[in-house]
Amino acid sequence: MEFTVQQIADVVGGLVEGDATRRVASLAKIDEAQAGALAFLSNPKYEPFLYNSQATAVMVSPDLVLRQPVAATLVRVADPYSAFTKLLEFYAQATRMGKRGVEEPAYLAATATVGPGHYRGAFSYIGENCRLGPNVLVFPHAYIGDRVTIGEGSVIHAGAKIYADTVIGRFCVIKAGAVVGTDGFGFAPQADGSYQPIPQIGHVVLEDYVSIGANAAVDCATMGTTRVGEGTKIDNLVQIGHNVEIGRHTVIAGQTGISGSAKIGSFCIIGGQVGMVGHITVADRTTVAAQSGVQKAVRTEGQVLQGHPAFNLRDSQRARAVYRNLPEILHRVERLEKAANAPEKP
Repeated sequence: MEFTVQQIADVVGGLVEGDATRRVASLAKIDEAQAGALAFLSNPKYEPFLYNSQATAVMVSPDLVLRQPVAATLVRVADPYSAFTKLLEFYAQATRMGKRGVEEPAYLAATATVGPGHYRGAFSYIGENCRLGPNVLVFPHAYIGDRVTIGEGSVIHAGAKIYADTVIGRFCVIKAGAVVGTDGFGFAPQADGSYQPIPQIGHVVLEDYVSIGANAAVDCATMGTTRVGEGTKIDNLVQIGHNVEIGRHTVIAGQTGISGSAKIGSFCIIGGQVGMVGHITVADRTTVAAQSGVQKAVRTEGQVLQGHPAFNLRDSQRARAVYRNLPEILHRVERLEKAANAPEKP
């Protein structure tokens, strides 16, 4: 798949400086780009690579002053990094949208409906009374249970499992091996010490533009809804418990676990390997550093939390500094105690 530099500039709203008819067939980092590739320059420390780059085109900022001649055609954009990200999305969509039709064998229930422009890969399964919108892509070995609704342009990657009654919005991405709508972890302790499973009869709602990473799990609600808000991005190997509610445009990094009935706000940033207890509320625009444990509600917006248990970043850093010095502090205390308990000299 090839594009002219001018076509690329039109996608990202850039201004071409050089030969706009040159053709680009791949995307690459500026320090690795070869002929036929498009690269970008946003970090000044990579500027030296620009002058020796073999890239056909490079996206740069409008205020970059060239110190040497360059062989590449330049595309000047306000934010090269964001523009390159937009182009990656465009390229990924263009390549994915090339998929059309049905590979055999694939199962589609008689009561299910699928919109125009769809793709169903080999060994995919779509259950009773499902509703798939236009341009939905279902890759091989994906399972979609009964009464699932999937909005326009969403992509269900290979081996993903979507349980019954799940609602997936427009332009969502469910990556390979993810499980959406499985039973929540609900068991009632019995008098004899055993645990009785609690039926999980709720469902999951993913709003528009949600991304669920590979091998992540989003549990259905015990009753009601587990909800992931518009634009939220969930990384690989994340566990979202039953009845959890996550706001809009929140990002959650890998190996994080959120326990049942927690409510996470919008525009939050959750680092990797974070653990959150159930039934708490986390305010909008909260940032939680990696490997932190959130054990109580966060009611003030905009806080940065760190530690286990997690608390204010500045206080956490001060506490960590003290912790690192504990051996020396203990040694000093022991010396003082020894001096205080020493018998007085006559």
